[in-house]
Amino acid sequence: KQWYNAEYGSSGINGRVREAVVSTQSTGWGVQPALHSPLMSVTNAISGITAVGGLLVMGGGYLPTNSVQALAAAAAFVSFINIFGGFVITQRMLDMFRRPTDPNEHNYLYALPAATFLGGYAYAASQGMADIHQMTYFAASLCCLGALGGLSSQSTARVGNALGMLGVSGGIAATIGMLNPSMEVLTQMGGAALLGGAVGGTIAKRVEITSLPQLVALFHSFVGAAACLTCIATYIHDFPHLANLDNAAVLKSAIMLGTYIGGVTVTGSLVAYGKLDGRLSSAALMIPGRHAINASLLAANIAAMGVFYNADSLGTGIGMLGAITAGSGVMGYTLTAAIGGADMPVVITVLNSYSGWALCAEGFMLNNSLMTIVGSLIGSSGAILSYIMCKAMNRSLPSVIMGGFGTSSTGGGAPMAIEGTHTECQTDEVIQALTSARNVIVVPGYGLCAARAQYPVAEIAKLLTAKGINIRFGIHPVAGRMPGQLNVLLAEAGVPYDIVLEMDELNEDFADTDVTLVIGANDTVNSAAEDDPNSIIAGMPVLRVWKSEQTIVMKRSLGVGYAAVDNPVFFKPNTSMYLGDAKKQCESVLEGLRAHYGE
Repeated sequence: KQWYNAEYGSSGINGRVREAVVSTQSTGWGVQPALHSPLMSVTNAISGITAVGGLLVMGGGYLPTNSVQALAAAAAFVSFINIFGGFVITQRMLDMFRRPTDPNEHNYLYALPAATFLGGYAYAASQGMADIHQMTYFAASLCCLGALGGLSSQSTARVGNALGMLGVSGGIAATIGMLNPSMEVLTQMGGAALLGGAVGGTIAKRVEITSLPQLVALFHSFVGAAACLTCIATYIHDFPHLANLDNAAVLKSAIMLGTYIGGVTVTGSLVAYGKLDGRLSSAALMIPGRHAINASLLAANIAAMGVFYNADSLGTGIGMLGAITAGSGVMGYTLTAAIGGADMPVVITVLNSYSGWALCAEGFMLNNSLMTIVGSLIGSSGAILSYIMCKAMNRSLPSVIMGGFGTSSTGGGAPMAIEGTHTECQTDEVIQALTSARNVIVVPGYGLCAARAQYPVAEIAKLLTAKGINIRFGIHPVAGRMPGQLNVLLAEAGVPYDIVLEMDELNEDFADTDVTLVIGANDTVNSAAEDDPNSIIAGMPVLRVWKSEQTIVMKRSLGVGYAAVDNPVFFKPNTSMYLGDAKKQCESVLEGLRAHYGE
């Protein structure tokens, strides 16, 4: 193969994978929770490096001339959807976090280092400089690592997004330069990039921010699809030479893993998309004997891998790859369908990790250091976020993935019985409480997202702040359907990010708070997590809203949350239930506040 270089064999790539994982661990833990959504989006874009795999196998003329080239072109096309769509939506989110007092940005200046990097590569390649392609791959990998590090804080997030763009652009440029394709094939590559970029960019520009979780899930499926397509195309292309390759065992193993992980990622992501977009029920689908079914599917996939590994004919090998694709696809469906909507933050991060490892396996298959390093970056980044989400629920990752309930601290006795009756309040009482307060904390939940109430809430905060009332927002790590989703929604509505705090930053402040306004949150503010050792959510970190002087809960009803456990906070003497649609209720409160202040 023209892209193969023994100097960058599997042992060298293994070392780089270890370095990439260690580097990601040093940056991944430091990402501000408010930036988890932009981080997910930028890793989505960077995972479009799967385009490199498609480019390496593309050929023919202006159009593909055989099945291998067609599969490769399709892989490149879906990868470019990810690249353009991911970076556009990341920039949209970061722009929402801008405050009126922030200095003007001059993003066009990023073109200078980009032109220097790409122009320097083009000049060195034209002069026949040895190893310039691999050097550029390494520089592109560093840019991708810098993108993850840049997304760790608001002050560097935009630089991080620019570094990600530069890294992906450099990697693709080095791939094309290394291949030196004919003008016809180059045109085909450009067509796949332009068409995929147009589709991804259009989707990213038009999607509403409330639909961000399902968009991320959909983009994850593209990465898995690209990995599967490239693995199959590579096997067909390389089969005549497999018997003579020294690294045939590594190549076959990478093809099997890339296909398997890609298949799980595709269907798992599509199911997650359906649940998040309302096309499928968000409730967990408890298929009878699902654990036995998943175990059987895993065994069948392992058996198919064994047959594939020893296949001596192309037909048998393709048949087994098809079986692995189908089996892993069914397994992706059964695993994700058994997970309820409230656990989607973990599902999204796990799928993000899957897409990274699929890219990593594809890199091993093609002996491509860029794909392997970037894949390991994304895989480990997603794993870190998954751990953070699980810790925020006091759950283990296996219990979430297998569709289980309960925390690791839940006792074996009967849950504590709730006593007392709830108290309801009206709009004028809410207005009286807010205008009489000095310190107010707003705790939003998924109900705010569903009702799209962020705009009136932002206006309420702006009005109260102008009247000298100290108002802040408290966000639980797993609030919403994606890490950081509520931070982005509030930023979109104009709430300054410096008054939007994480649970650990203000949980001790509720005792000194006059009014806490809970909007569409339930399990994340449930006192049973701390008071009832037999509760199904025992030990889960929660926002202690009940410790404020007065708590006003805005919900449609007294119904339970996803955990299906009653909330004692609703029945406490200092709690008032303000029942109704969150957006309509917030608009009523805003109108009443304006009338109260004569505005």
